[in-house]
Amino acid sequence: MKSLVTFEITDRIAWVRFNRPEKRNAMSPALNRRMLEVLDELEFREDAGVVVLTGEGSAWSAGMDLQEYFRENEARGLGAVRQAQREAYGWWRRLRWYQKPTIAMVNGWCFGGGYAPLFGCDLAYAAEDAKFGLSEINWGILPGGGATKVARELLSFRRAMYHALTGETIDGKRAADWGLVNEAVPAAQLRERVTAVAKVLLEKNPVALKATKDAVRRVAEMTFDNAEDYLVRAQEAANSFDNEGRKEGIRQFIDEKSYKPGLGAYRKKPRK
Repeated sequence: MKSLVTFEITDRIAWVRFNRPEKRNAMSPALNRRMLEVLDELEFREDAGVVVLTGEGSAWSAGMDLQEYFRENEARGLGAVRQAQREAYGWWRRLRWYQKPTIAMVNGWCFGGGYAPLFGCDLAYAAEDAKFGLSEINWGILPGGGATKVARELLSFRRAMYHALTGETIDGKRAADWGLVNEAVPAAQLRERVTAVAKVLLEKNPVALKATKDAVRRVAEMTFDNAEDYLVRAQEAANSFDNEGRKEGIRQFIDEKSYKPGLGAYRKKPRK
């Protein structure tokens, strides 16, 4: 039986793929359970420093599987519905607070429920001809599973409202213009661009990366005073985990004058 999620690690980049191309990588309960396993396996592996999430075939993910996730679970009752929700929401939440930096590489269709892992990833890059849409309104429901929250989080009020109410699709170029993704590039250049960004992240201090990822998400819902206090405590906590890394960066800058923080990362000690 084929795995519904596959991964390979190349040069410390873990390429994770939804593997239901015949279903445009729609997320089923089985796929969601497999994603939890893959995230567990990769989170603390030394040979994986960045995780890239993409899809096999012509889609990133067409959202939730209407047959397996909705109809079949609803027929089994509320308990089955709630279990399926826990499994799906569980790995989406894990992705938001993942130990390592994550990149969504949107190679094709990204619809509905696919917006949750899109937002879960720290960065997102798309093919210019990728398709994005909240199609729920077209079949009589609201964009659930966090999709409405994602749209409102990443888009302006007017764009989020239009996107959710009309069900119209937009391409990767417009998704980048609207802020759903960082950048859109020709499909043939997508992997190359994502690889380049991943390599930049691999040069950074991993403790600082994790602290920064969390900080950007946390402070969004804080007052300025609360954010100041949180960031002081977060820096202190990061120092307790890797104060030597911080000292090394300062040493190279002040004593050696061997690098400039504004132009790149300090030289990390070779991994054992």
